[in-house]
Amino acid sequence: MKKIQFINSNTLKILAMVLMLFDHLWATIVPDNQWMTCVGRLAFPIFAFMISEGYVHTSDFKKYAKRLFIFGLISEIPFNLMSAGSFIYPFHQNVMFTLLLGLLSIREIDRFKKDFRVKTGIFCLLKVALFLLIGTVGFVDYNAMGILVIIAFYVFRDVKFGRLFQLASLVLLFIVFFKGQGFDLTFAGHGFFFPIQGFGVLSMIPICLYNGKKGKNSKILKHAFYWFYPAHMAAIYLIYRLAF
Repeated sequence: MKKIQFINSNTLKILAMVLMLFDHLWATIVPDNQWMTCVGRLAFPIFAFMISEGYVHTSDFKKYAKRLFIFGLISEIPFNLMSAGSFIYPFHQNVMFTLLLGLLSIREIDRFKKDFRVKTGIFCLLKVALFLLIGTVGFVDYNAMGILVIIAFYVFRDVKFGRLFQLASLVLLFIVFFKGQGFDLTFAGHGFFFPIQGFGVLSMIPICLYNGKKGKNSKILKHAFYWFYPAHMAAIYLIYRLAF
């Protein structure tokens, strides 16, 4: 497997950003191109995977969490404008908050792994449940399901056949239990519903090709990954307003 793992962390992030751009363009400027949202479904699980990897490799958890929170605040107005055409829209929050809640959740799981006591387990479980509740009632992007995806990537990171368990988790969360837009398909005379989010399972292909390396160490590139999120949404909103 290691012989074909040629994708580093930077490449994965760039791929996720391009896929996310496709999805956002479909949702605004070019809505008739259904394929764009289908491939765009791969973006979030890749970002979720990178949060799990980022937690393991970060040297400063508080700084990492603070960065996600700050860019969540920075991104909220561009996100609201792009998705709802309003500066304030309380019923859908941007994905940075989802990633932050996922990061906080896996820290609690890590605490229990290091202090394997019933008391610690109950306390950590309650905090994770609280983060899932916040994600649901706070209307963060992908809601509690998005947080569970991050948890799954972390929990099965170092176990035997971990990638298969991660794949199974995506199938359950994105296909079996997912409720949302999709296609009514027929196979062998039987009809079934396939959610658009189900295409996110294909994200396991580039994830399995990940070689565990960071890539070029550049502060400019590091900050570009964060700034791209609010910047591209603001640009899409302006283009949409001018063109339509």
